[in-house]
This record gives sequence, structure tokens and C-alpha cells, in this order.
Amino acid sequence: MSYSPDLSFIYFAPTKVVYGVGSVSELPMEVSNLGKRVVLVTDRGICDAGLVDEVRDILGDSLAGIFADVPQDTGMEVCDRGAEYAGSVGADVLVSLGGGSVIDTAKGMSIIMTEGGSLSDFQGMQMLTRPQTPHIVIPTTAGTGSEVTSAAVVLNREQGQKIIIYEYHITPRVAILDRGQMQVAALLAGWAFSNALLGLVHAMAHSIGAVRGIPHGLANGLFLPHVMRFNLEEVPGLTADIAEALGVNIHGMAPLEAGKAGIAAIEALQDRIRLPRRLRDIGVQEEDLKKAAELAMSDGSVVYNPRMVLSSDEVLEVYRKAY
Repeated sequence: MSYSPDLSFIYFAPTKVVYGVGSVSELPMEVSNLGKRVVLVTDRGICDAGLVDEVRDILGDSLAGIFADVPQDTGMEVCDRGAEYAGSVGADVLVSLGGGSVIDTAKGMSIIMTEGGSLSDFQGMQMLTRPQTPHIVIPTTAGTGSEVTSAAVVLNREQGQKIIIYEYHITPRVAILDRGQMQVAALLAGWAFSNALLGLVHAMAHSIGAVRGIPHGLANGLFLPHVMRFNLEEVPGLTADIAEALGVNIHGMAPLEAGKAGIAAIEALQDRIRLPRRLRDIGVQEEDLKKAAELAMSDGSVVYNPRMVLSSDEVLEVYRKAY
């Protein structure tokens, strides 16, 4: 890949990363650098798996309390309740232990703990003018990259829509990666898309998640090849780069042909890991598609898609191809 002489960019990646098996033992030192009293944010599944016990023991007397009422798709009211609880126990540091919903809940809590009010008062981008409550992340999945991003995706149940809150000041201070190299891959992806931002895949995944409760990672994976086809003629060279990264021999291929080979490689990977390929197979009804397409057009991610998305009809057509 070549860079033109007039290339310029800003890359924002302020999170301190602590990596290695057993690195969760570094948690007390990281907490002491940021505050004194911790609320641990997690979910019932993590509690049931026994992971909370280890972190509780490591935190010792600095643990002020545990907020574990985080659902699969966290909501603004969840963040409000969590912040109220954290305030009641005098917490000044948040530690999140879990996947994307847990991490995004803690990001939302950090805003309310500093600014007051309700998270619904902060729907938007770059509204904050000062650092928020310090937040340390211990991710338990290798998928979201949220441990290093400036965004939180939170469901507004009254609107029936997932809202993107994008604020530099909610980027976690520390990410502790205790469970392997896939977490490094997720972190690198998080750094990348926190700067380059997202596109139609995420807009569609957010929207079908709001309409039908489909897990975000599953929806992203399912939509990926369909949106790649939608974008292909706009960015054939970049799609060809993806093909090459996936091990496709693109020597002698035109960029468009190589891009198509890359999309086929993504679909082969979906089959290899047994990822569902059709929305109908994961509980989505055909009548859900129109509403989801309309929601996707008001999702902040759609603005950054490499091919301009002109109408909900275009999005609906992609949903139908995935159905």
C-alpha cells in the first residue's frame, strides 16, 4: 500500500493496554492510579461463570460494590440505574468485566456520574468538555473492541432505537487483556474503527438488534458479505486488499474480480464457523425489515459507509438479500 505525499491524519488511541495471562493481577495498581472506590460492572452470566469472584478477591477493600443488572442489549435506563447505584456507594472508578453491553453500560454510567442527569440528555457526538469517571475494562469476549473505543451503543427503549454516543472523554483509561491473542485482534480492530468509523453493516446490525433483539456480533457477521457487495464497485481496491489478507491468491485478477473473491472467502469463513447466513434462521420476520431499514437511515454509522446510502429502499434491498 502506498501513501500519497499529501496524506494527513489524526489517530486517537489514549487507552493504556495491559496484556498477558494473569494480567488481571495488575488491576489494584491501575485502580490506585485513578481513584479509591470501585464499582464493578458486569452481568449475571459472568457472575454465574465464577469470573467475578476472582476480580472481587483481587480488588479487596477497594471494591465498593457490584452492579450486575446488565442485559444483552443495554439501555439508557440501565446506565441511569447503574450510575445511581455507584453514587450511593461513593465510587470514583468503574471496572467493567464482560462484553460489549457491559462495557458500554459502564461508559454510559461514567457520563452520569460526572455530569448528572440521565443518559438520554447526552444522545449525540462530542457534547462533553471534560474527562468522565475513570473506567478500566477487563473484556471477557474477543469481539467488540469497545475497550479502546470512544463510542457506546445504548438502546433507547422509548424510541425503539439503538443510539450511538460518541465522545472522546468516555474512552476507557485502561484495558486489561487477560485471555489470549484473539483479544489483541479485537483491540486492534477497535482502535481502527474508532478512528476510521463504521458503515452500513453496523447501521443495519444496530437496527435489527433494536427491532428483533438480535445479538450485535451475530448481526454484523451475517450482514458483512451483503454490504461488501453493496459497496464493491465504490471500493474494489480495498475489497481486493481484504481478499489478499484472507489468503486469496489475487495475482492477475482485476480489482473487481479480486473483491468478489474476497467476499466469497468471507462466506466460506461464515460456513466454517457455522455462522447463520439468513435472517429468517435467527428469528427475524419479513415484516421487521422495513422498520429496520428506516431506523438504519438515522443511525450515525450509515454516514461513513464508503458508498453513499441514499434511501431506506436501498437498505431494505440489502436486508432482503440477507433474509
